[in-house]
Amino acid sequence: MNIENTKAQMRKGVLEFCILSVLKEKDAYTSEILDSLKNAKLLVVEGTVYPLLTRLKNDGLLSYRWEESSSGPPRKYYALTETGQIFLTELNSTWTELSDAVNLITNQK
Repeated sequence: MNIENTKAQMRKGVLEFCILSVLKEKDAYTSEILDSLKNAKLLVVEGTVYPLLTRLKNDGLLSYRWEESSSGPPRKYYALTETGQIFLTELNSTWTELSDAVNLITNQK
């Protein structure tokens, strides 16, 4: 069994939750989202994030707007929609339950 594959699958499973969580505080463009994820030690690449952002937008969880940049081309800023905020609240609840259950099991003697 390849441990790196298992670790990558675990990270992939929480990536959607983490992206939505990054956007709960403020709108952000992709580079800012990637920086937040990298700062949290979630190793992700642009090729993973772009399709996920598109899917979240198509699912009605995110919206976006174009904003002019003083240092290059316009940037696409993503924001949580009302549906996305409700979805994130549900994910937070589920994450807390799951995290508590995993901690209980893995910390048992």
